[in-house]
Amino acid sequence: MTQPKTDILQGTLDLLILKALSLGSLHGYGLIQRLRQLSDELLEVEQGSLCPAVYQIEQRGWISSRWG
Repeated sequence: MTQPKTDILQGTLDLLILKALSLGSLHGYGLIQRLRQLSDELLEVEQGSLCPAVYQIEQRGWISSRWG
């Protein structure tokens, strides 16, 4: 059984976010910038895609956040 395309894309975004955060803590805009840098300016992640992905990763316990 093959995975739906959206599941594969979501998993890829999750991995990219985790890679970006492995280099250091970031706020939302900083995370978008780091993802752009890591992809050599090829990947443009919109805030509307980033926020739900970060929230899901946090709910899984893979990252934690704080207000600052």
